[in-house]
Amino acid sequence: MAIVTLKGNEINTSGTLPEIGSAAPDFNLTKGDLSNATLSDYKGKKVVMNVFHSLDTGTCANSVRQFNTEAAELDNTVVLCISRDLPFAMNRFCAAEGIDNVETLSDFKDWNFGKSYGLQYIDGPIQGLLSRAIIVLNEEGTVIHTEQVQETVEEPNYKAALEALMDA
Repeated sequence: MAIVTLKGNEINTSGTLPEIGSAAPDFNLTKGDLSNATLSDYKGKKVVMNVFHSLDTGTCANSVRQFNTEAAELDNTVVLCISRDLPFAMNRFCAAEGIDNVETLSDFKDWNFGKSYGLQYIDGPIQGLLSRAIIVLNEEGTVIHTEQVQETVEEPNYKAALEALMDA
């Protein structure tokens, strides 16, 4: 279990992020067209997982905008923006914002991503949603960088995630 804060108040997550050097856990998430996405769909590409609780918050929306801008410059890399938002809401947000360089995925069906990656909030006012985190994988699906944002209203360290990609 990890402890993060929401405006200074402690909240707990269901576990801890995968360790650097470990194989990333598989997942089964829902794409905007309601089809399934698994980790193996991205084999051979570098993967940035931008995990957050909802596009309906300013910080989460900013992270998607920032990675959308950065993703346009990345070779052989996919940026996955993962939350428990419904795919319809994610599609609407991306269409309204002109976001087309990232892929949105939802953990709304079975919550297995949040459990497998230790990112589900288990208490507090946003219990059940996903903790803000960045997970970077190399082409083989090995974890090369992680960050769980300690104060959930703050943005992740984009520069550190992008530097990990360049070093992979």
